[in-house]
Amino acid sequence: MLAVIAGTNRPGSKTLTVARLVQKILVDNGDEVAFIDLAALPPDLMAGTSYADKPDGFEVFQDVVLAARGILTVVPEYNGSFPGILKYFIDMLRFPESLHEKPAGFVGISSGRWGAIRAVEQLEMVFQYRHAHLYGRRVFIPAVGSAIDETGNLVDPDLGQRLHNMVCGFSVFCERLGVEPENLG
Repeated sequence: MLAVIAGTNRPGSKTLTVARLVQKILVDNGDEVAFIDLAALPPDLMAGTSYADKPDGFEVFQDVVLAARGILTVVPEYNGSFPGILKYFIDMLRFPESLHEKPAGFVGISSGRWGAIRAVEQLEMVFQYRHAHLYGRRVFIPAVGSAIDETGNLVDPDLGQRLHNMVCGFSVFCERLGVEPENLG
């Protein structure tokens, strides 16, 4: 199973739209997919006590990450970086086993012209610190507000093809690494 993370908790975000598109590409490719929407995190996770004692509602998110054979994250750019909720989500995951030797891929989106390249590169450093295997191909979607049509698809067919190739390539990357979740950590 592959996990797709929508990297923000902002209501009605384009991140969620792009993450659903990534999920659809994987499902159409024959992959089993679990979807993580950070907007669904339990509100009591924000309590400072959560560092030591996770709320019961967080366990389902933790279980998905542990069971995934790879994680594909859609990363929006907020103020030149990635959203704080995404970092906090990673901070709440068990260390080291949650991301250790787990394949990880990234799709960046932004309202600006660079498609969240900084945000993705900064997040890659966090995943590398946690000893994830980074997939070398990334897709950056600039001007995301006009890049997606009303059906949730990319307007530019070349960008759509690049996203498709990257997402399907990530699935192959995970297969080739052959890292099984039960053997991690």
